[in-house]
Amino acid sequence: MTTIKDFRYRVDASTLPRRRVRLTCDGRPALEAATPPEFRGGTPGIWTPEDLLAAAVASCYALTLEAIGERRQLGLRQVDVSAVAHVTRRAEGRLGFVVIELRVNVTVEAGHEAAAEHAAHDAHHACLVTHALDVPVELELTVRSDDGVARGQSVAARTERTSSR
Repeated sequence: MTTIKDFRYRVDASTLPRRRVRLTCDGRPALEAATPPEFRGGTPGIWTPEDLLAAAVASCYALTLEAIGERRQLGLRQVDVSAVAHVTRRAEGRLGFVVIELRVNVTVEAGHEAAAEHAAHDAHHACLVTHALDVPVELELTVRSDDGVARGQSVAARTERTSSR
């Protein structure tokens, strides 16, 4: 028997002076975001929508990997994810995201490196936020055992997405 899950995530945005916005969500602290300083009228030192997109991809990936690691009892010691979202002129001529790079460092119990590497790739394909994007998300992965031995690998594991537009 299949259970259909349907979740809703509501966020409200209200404009503030100087090209800023206040983001609210029930039961959570409010967050302020602004136009990036690279754009005219942008504000330095405040989260931007572009930062928040990169943060959404990085945090979704990290939490997905943690969940997979727990289910598979991998003994993940540490997961560190750095996301870089690239914005430039796209093929159709408008400014937009063209790729998001994830640099992932995983520390795992000695002897579980291969299983952790497999789980990291599975998390890359299972991340809900990544599935919502129409840009590729590339994964650069380093798996290290807690005895300090590293297995590094650069993976152009592109998650191809098609735009719904």
